[in-house]
Amino acid sequence: MRFSYSRRQAMFLFACAPALGGAPAAAKTLRGVFPIMSTPFTADKAVDYEDLAREVEFLDACGVHGMVWPQLASEYWLLTREERFRGMEALAKAARGRKPALVLGVQAPTTDEMLEYARHGEKLEPDGMIAIPPKEARTLEDFLNYYRALAKVTKRPIFVQTSGGAKDVEPKVEALVELAREFPHCAYIKEEYPPILERAKQLVAHRPYIKGVFSGAHGKGWTYEMRLGCDGTCPGSSLSDVYVRIWDWYQGGEKEKALDLFAKLMLLVNLDSQIPGTLTYLMKRRGVFKTVVSRQREIKLSKEALDEIEFNFATLKPFLKTHAG
Repeated sequence: MRFSYSRRQAMFLFACAPALGGAPAAAKTLRGVFPIMSTPFTADKAVDYEDLAREVEFLDACGVHGMVWPQLASEYWLLTREERFRGMEALAKAARGRKPALVLGVQAPTTDEMLEYARHGEKLEPDGMIAIPPKEARTLEDFLNYYRALAKVTKRPIFVQTSGGAKDVEPKVEALVELAREFPHCAYIKEEYPPILERAKQLVAHRPYIKGVFSGAHGKGWTYEMRLGCDGTCPGSSLSDVYVRIWDWYQGGEKEKALDLFAKLMLLVNLDSQIPGTLTYLMKRRGVFKTVVSRQREIKLSKEALDEIEFNFATLKPFLKTHAG
């Protein structure tokens, strides 16, 4: 059965987009659940742009606060330049008039390549941009110059991811704070560099220069991160409505309920390491994608594996906001 739901009606119109270098109109609050969108593929491993747009509808129905594409969980490094451009365009069209913020990933191995994606993304008027650090960086100054270059191309909020770049370059907290002082819109951090929680505490302590601290890794430390004052998490797409419910309960003071549901969620998230492809399967299981296809790996799920996935998934069904499949 295919995923379906009643579309929300747009509640307001955006003002005309400003010229490059101007602040975006009607800026959205960048806080809460910001899933890293999966990239759907056809049976012959072509990007399925129809399903990519459907993923926007799914996430909107889940009640997410934002959505991000493409990043590591999107298999961005296996996408061509043309596929990334077309994907950005498909998402911008599908997200127009919807409540969740759209954050476009513009990372590339070099600064010049990154700027090419950033300039294309800027034309599409997203709510923000994110970039994984450059592989070519040799020093912390190289790292910072990469983000400075991005900050000069757009005045939209920029998320700095602290992992995925050159292995020998440590993105020191003090340097991230100074970057935010220099470019106040480059002040959102997706913190994934160890020790993650200690760094998150330090970043939170540097408000108001640091405007947002988010986690990755499927939000595996999320309840603790919220206790520390972090602003959100960037999980995968398939269980976004469960993450939203946890966020709503925790922020509303129902922390015990949030913790109980978080424990159920983590059983299924952790299963993905035992049964690779679990979370991709759920995108098809829930009617969002047509296939369970990845360019990164071949996904083959035995009957026993599917039975175990379903056994764990059943515990979450009462908490889903959208069609469960």
